[in-house]
Amino acid sequence: MNKALICTTCGTQYSPVQHVPELCTICNDDRQYINENGQAWTSMEELKKDYSTGISKLSGNISALKMQPDFALANRALLVQSPGGNILWDCIPLPDQQTVDYIHSIGGLKAIVCSHPHYYSTMNGWASLFYSPIYIHELDNEWIMYPTPSVKLWSGDSMLLWDGIKIIHTGGHFPGSCVLWLPSSIDRGTLLSGDSVYLSRRKTHLSVMYSYPNQILLHRRDFAAFDHKTSPLEFDTLYGAFDNQDLEGNAMDVFKASMQRYRESYEL
Repeated sequence: MNKALICTTCGTQYSPVQHVPELCTICNDDRQYINENGQAWTSMEELKKDYSTGISKLSGNISALKMQPDFALANRALLVQSPGGNILWDCIPLPDQQTVDYIHSIGGLKAIVCSHPHYYSTMNGWASLFYSPIYIHELDNEWIMYPTPSVKLWSGDSMLLWDGIKIIHTGGHFPGSCVLWLPSSIDRGTLLSGDSVYLSRRKTHLSVMYSYPNQILLHRRDFAAFDHKTSPLEFDTLYGAFDNQDLEGNAMDVFKASMQRYRESYEL
């Protein structure tokens, strides 16, 4: 059997039993990019030689998992501990043994939930290690480069998991883009956003775009749909896909002000 190749630019793993395109399908799209040095591939075996995965606490029940040194998109996966079962929000390419052992020590994973195709990464590898399903919105089905029985497509505006945790379909960045909402006993909740929304470096604005690296705006109708789906959300804390994407305490105020600026720009 062939190796399951991994794109070095985005970290997406391809099926070992299906044709691998000359250019990564995820990168060869207006939202992403082909590396200026050309398409390159690696494998899980190669990653294990040069990389590890670090774990850091963001809050009492949320930890960030990130490859060290940076690889591909340099995003992080978020590990949510909950009484009804733990959740991995988005994936990173390398589940090293230390990380696998740690997750098993706290009860394993009940589910993997992906915000959008850029963070599918090596999701099947994670799923096989923890015997967990992978939840992906059906509108992003075409972007699954490694289909397996672990992948469970869902539809509609939201999906209730357990302990009050919800996957919420937002659209926008991708047709099936989602966020994960976690209830809290002390405030209005926590939003795990991937980059369905993206926090500015100044942490005073949240953006929603068709492409972040290529700076392509959403079409007016797509923002209107995103705005309609997200306007009922209430949360005080937001954790995004990267290290500088943490907003604690005033996330709802920043989100509301940012969406109002978009409405005025689009004249909605």
